[in-house]
Amino acid sequence: MRATLKSLGGWGILGGLVGAAAIGVFLVGPTDEGAPEPTSLVAGEAPAGSARPMRMVMSGAFVSESGVNLYEEIANYLARKNGITIEVTTGLAYSTINSMLETGAVDLGFICGLPYTLLRDGPTPRAELLGGPIMKYPRYGGQPVYFADLVVRSDSPHRSLSDLRGRTLVYNDERSHTGYNAPRHRLMERGFATGFFGKVVRSGSHEESIRMVAAGEADASWVDSLVLDYDREKRIGRAGEVRVLESIGPMTVSPVVASPDLPAELRAGLRRTLLGMHEDPEGKRLLDEARIERFAPVEDAQYDSHRSMKSAADEAGIVAIR
Repeated sequence: MRATLKSLGGWGILGGLVGAAAIGVFLVGPTDEGAPEPTSLVAGEAPAGSARPMRMVMSGAFVSESGVNLYEEIANYLARKNGITIEVTTGLAYSTINSMLETGAVDLGFICGLPYTLLRDGPTPRAELLGGPIMKYPRYGGQPVYFADLVVRSDSPHRSLSDLRGRTLVYNDERSHTGYNAPRHRLMERGFATGFFGKVVRSGSHEESIRMVAAGEADASWVDSLVLDYDREKRIGRAGEVRVLESIGPMTVSPVVASPDLPAELRAGLRRTLLGMHEDPEGKRLLDEARIERFAPVEDAQYDSHRSMKSAADEAGIVAIR
């Protein structure tokens, strides 16, 4: 049994598709909701007569989209160890991913923390936590945490958040905790919530936000520190051309989740496999490639800061970053 990868487009995805193309397991199509159904080019499908492949989506990042093949390899590892087939899809908007998890169209996900809380807090919870990565970088102190890093060009004259008044901010997605929810709360705390930026634009991914800042198409962006770390280390994209002004965090890392519709025994098996990867030579090799020390248990309460930041901004009437 194995995992296969589908890509539905998305900014900054080309580097990952190179790895996927080598095994012929991706699908390319538009990312917008309501767009025409793309054509599948998937290989390695489930054996005839078997149950449909389990479907996994990816939005929350522990490596950048340039390393998207690593998500497919980890899914493939989970599939082999549990005797199932997993199909991985990437390049979708956060709202689309949540809708797919809500309706049962997908079974597993590497997703952002805020979308997890939205799925968990509905009338019928639609996500169960399997675990979250602990990254090898010293900054994370051996805990499943990360930061929202506010980046500007390396040669930018700006030295603090207050210097960005009237400038252009780029963000990845409105449902991103890193790129939107936590920054909205930070702006509220600083009294910069209304009319602070001259222009606010959406990029679709942290990778594209970094590129836009580096290229001078935007002045600043809050991006996932894990993406920034990975791309800097691998010298991918333009991460080496930006610097961090300030950071929000540490905050609980983006989790791996499962649909509550999956049998409890299968959810438990997937959790055991994920949390035990570092003890298995094959699993450890994959983790090392992704710069992950191990996957650790995470609890729902660890995402309460995501909830409180959203609630505080909502209650203050700050619906959007301006």
